[in-house]
Amino acid sequence: MRAADLASLPQPPADRVIAYGESPQQLAELRLPTGDGPHPVVIVIHGGCWQTPWALDDVRGLAAAVTAEGVATWSLEYRRLGDAGGGWPGTLADVGRGADHLREVAAAHQLDLGRVIALGHSAGGQLALWLAARPRLARTSSLWSERPLPVRGVVSLAGICDLRQAAAEAVCDDAVPRLLGGPPAELEDRLRESSPIELLPLGVPQRLVCGGDDPLVPLSQARAYAAAARRAGDAVALEIVAGAGHFELVDPASAAWPAVRAAVTALLR
Repeated sequence: MRAADLASLPQPPADRVIAYGESPQQLAELRLPTGDGPHPVVIVIHGGCWQTPWALDDVRGLAAAVTAEGVATWSLEYRRLGDAGGGWPGTLADVGRGADHLREVAAAHQLDLGRVIALGHSAGGQLALWLAARPRLARTSSLWSERPLPVRGVVSLAGICDLRQAAAEAVCDDAVPRLLGGPPAELEDRLRESSPIELLPLGVPQRLVCGGDDPLVPLSQARAYAAAARRAGDAVALEIVAGAGHFELVDPASAAWPAVRAAVTALLR
């Protein structure tokens, strides 16, 4: 499956589109399952190398499929490279702010904030893992927030787990240095505040799902991260879907969907 194929995927509309900030990109799509709540919630974070023009329309079908399993989804848009305010620290700060905004809408939509997990694809996998790590940030960090919304687990789909290695291997071309605001070797503090492997242990269970034929994010990212997370004491499961590439992981009609669904179900069980 190619990047261009994403545009042909169904894009079911959201139940609500809710702003969490003033910029046009600071919004979230809320989808609610049938029946009475309180509903568990999956925070869905799209990928696209942290840059425009990739947007949350890439994961609308995935979010709708998760919601059909009886789970509310909160799909975040955020300022990316190419947007005013995107990059460091705006991109990560938006994702944190968007997640925290669930507190403002939970009562009105019967959301269970004790059962929230994060799910991200590709660059969104880095952002989802980072959400779980936010409580580890120092107060001196530009990304620190006083009351980060807790997540009880993370599903990373072909996630970029190690920004240092991703930059060295030119994953997403030059997007990692652009995200950090310069060469990683010169920005060790920013690496320590944003790269999931540098923030271990996260302290929550993690499920990593990757395509066995992914040409964009090397499987070494997930394998090295999983090994480091286990050494740090985290519970991590890695599943490699044979025959799947990079984009099949966000297509609920693909052979990768059962692995994605099982990962979500395991963390919300």
